[in-house]
Amino acid sequence: MKSTNPVVVYGASGHAKVVLDILHCQGLYEIIAVLDEYKADGFACGDWRVAGKLDLLPGLAAKHPGLKVIVAVGDNWQRANLTAEIHGLCPGMRFATGIHPSAQVARGVSIGEGAVVMAGAVINPAAFVGEGCIVNTRASLDHDSSMAPFASLGPGVAVGGGVRIGSCSNIGIGASVIHEISIGAHTLVGAGAVVVHHIPDCVVAYGVPARVIRKRQPGDRYLREIPTAAVMGTER
Repeated sequence: MKSTNPVVVYGASGHAKVVLDILHCQGLYEIIAVLDEYKADGFACGDWRVAGKLDLLPGLAAKHPGLKVIVAVGDNWQRANLTAEIHGLCPGMRFATGIHPSAQVARGVSIGEGAVVMAGAVINPAAFVGEGCIVNTRASLDHDSSMAPFASLGPGVAVGGGVRIGSCSNIGIGASVIHEISIGAHTLVGAGAVVVHHIPDCVVAYGVPARVIRKRQPGDRYLREIPTAAVMGTER
């Protein structure tokens, strides 16, 4: 029997466990398979086990008309590249959007395909969440703010109104961004930072108030260790 809303989840990390739970709670999709290039077949991801690698996708799409994919990978750059790879492998493939039922999404909000909005998140009127973005647990995006494709807000992030966040940028756990701020593409804002000035493309910024610490390149891993004292703005 063909499912009416079949979805394949790509990824089997801790982030993927959260995405799988969101899809379950939504009740909109039937999860057909979990795929991952780097985990062995049978690897457990929550209640699911990895069924194979991405090369299975065309066959699954042929078997399940209307199949969608969601890329459950937390790293923004990797998620963007995997989305492009899937478009090349399966032209015309659509992407599922995961929104936890406890998230508060106002009228007039636009959320792109492949985005994930986690439990307790708040997205206020006229906000825009682009393709493949992540709005993490209890994060908030206020009115008229926008996230370009594949950007992410960490857990507990507070973003004021009229903020612009560039593609593939990550705002770290517990950070705050005041209203009308612009944050460039491929930029990392560290955990606990308070952003009160515009931040350019391709930098790492942290502290209270946040300041640019160094440059970075698109694709650099952003889960690097940042000294606690530096994050809190008390570095010597």
